[in-house]
Amino acid sequence: MNSLLRVLCTLAAVFFVVMGLRWLVDPAGVAAVLGMPLLDGAGRSTQIADLAVFFLAVGMMILVALLTSRRHWFLVPALMLLGAAIFRILAWLVHDASFAGESVALEMVVACLLFLSCARLASEQ
Repeated sequence: MNSLLRVLCTLAAVFFVVMGLRWLVDPAGVAAVLGMPLLDGAGRSTQIADLAVFFLAVGMMILVALLTSRRHWFLVPALMLLGAAIFRILAWLVHDASFAGESVALEMVVACLLFLSCARLASEQ
């Protein structure tokens, strides 16, 4: 079970790091994948910077957790993803945004995976 968790976490980490790097090298392409336009001017700067750091930070913290076996490194990316899912739902409920069900599901599944990994690693220490 722990080996499976490590593999799944590694796949998630690679996904998030690649998405973050794409914001740096192909922002128009990754924006389209996420269903958003690439903004202009200062909005573009903010969009690229904020989304690149979000994806890179989540992916890198998962990798640090896997490499160091320090379970607390799983908590921050799990909370970031859980927060993103909650705020997507609030955007839909309060601000008439389209419901991004696939994104919410992915964020919730990966957050649960990270919380589970944190708990499983705790029993190993």
